Amino acid sequence: MRQKQEISEIQTNKRCSLAMRWGELLICRNYKGDVDMSEIEHFIPILLQKEDEGDVSPLLNHGKIHFLWIKYRNLYLVAMTKKNANASLVYAFLYKIIQVFTEYFKELEEESIRDNFVIIYELLDELMDFGFPQTTDSKILQEYITQQSQKLEVIAPRPPATVTNAVSWRSEGIKYKKNEVFIDVIEAVNVLVSANGNVLQSEIVGNVKLRVFLSGMPELRLGLNDKVLFELTGRGKNKSVELEDVKFHQCVRLSRFENDRTISFIPPDGDFELMSYRLNIHVKPLIWIESVIEKFSHSRVEYMIKAKSQFKKQSVANNVEIIIPVPSDADSPKFKTSVGSAKWVPENNAVVWTIKSLPGGKEYLMRAHFGLPSVENENSEGKPPITVKFEIPYFTVSGVQVRYMKIIEKSGYQALPWVRYITKSGDYQLRTN
Repeated sequence: MRQKQEISEIQTNKRCSLAMRWGELLICRNYKGDVDMSEIEHFIPILLQKEDEGDVSPLLNHGKIHFLWIKYRNLYLVAMTKKNANASLVYAFLYKIIQVFTEYFKELEEESIRDNFVIIYELLDELMDFGFPQTTDSKILQEYITQQSQKLEVIAPRPPATVTNAVSWRSEGIKYKKNEVFIDVIEAVNVLVSANGNVLQSEIVGNVKLRVFLSGMPELRLGLNDKVLFELTGRGKNKSVELEDVKFHQCVRLSRFENDRTISFIPPDGDFELMSYRLNIHVKPLIWIESVIEKFSHSRVEYMIKAKSQFKKQSVANNVEIIIPVPSDADSPKFKTSVGSAKWVPENNAVVWTIKSLPGGKEYLMRAHFGLPSVENENSEGKPPITVKFEIPYFTVSGVQVRYMKIIEKSGYQALPWVRYITKSGDYQLRTN
């Protein structure tokens, strides 16, 4: 891995009442020593100038120095280099710093940085060595760098074997009385439906998450009904799914997946996301919403909302929320529902219809009545879409299935894999007339 990052720095941006803006350096780390530390003083002035010109980019320059930066809340994380660095690798490292710090301090902000200078310097030393990323897994870092009452305690005289081990994401010597693996296949459905009922956009974003309680150093092999695998093995296309934009955790052996589509890995201990995928396919809306809006004498408006579940009868959508926008000057609400309850949320200019359990193949009605003293102003407000939130257990829209999970460990113990499927709403919107 060729990494050419020189300095990792954290700054906070401040503004004073006299319209003068300046940056205060909180922490810096010079990894290779070939960039003058004073160069960081040019970053904020250049950034403010670019903001004024409307030409801000994630890469700024001052002479031969390149600033690669990201913003997190009121903090700037800046990497400086003189060389032609691998920009994507630098940005990935900066985001990894945020992840590690938030897992250590819960909240990454100016105060938490000031309270934890010592531990942050220790972490920066372990995260990168002479400009090369080293240990970036917080679970491994927490084995020998711990935080207690804002103080650093090094609990081992030397780093554990995982730092130099080929499997840096898992410690050796892990033992459990009961060996188990829990597999969650979670799919979020993104849908945009036009006012006349046409599906304008639809996609499925999936994640396979594992919770691992296994002793030793096991090798796991996960089999899915992958279309490419089925074609390679001559099984045809029946009940197979073509996965797109697949991304894996670092533990997966990518070369093996590319050769024979086998997902083989030595897992981290505990919770982690094994893989994510996307399917850009036509999705039939799982919960269909029909709306009829009637206005009367410029003084009141009535809504009739029909919710229909369009999935198989043996499935049930839980915690369904249908959010219907209403005009900002609506008042005197009255509701009538065939199931669930409706609530007016005036701060959001919306009615929230909540259905605790919606079985497949069912349809329900909700009626709402509002006083509306200035209905003629509605057109100037626009018409936000109806949004829907839900969760359907034991169900996947794409048809992705876990065919097997093999667990191989030299001691030969027996382990139980458990699989759960969940479909939930993502960005799920239906436009109204």
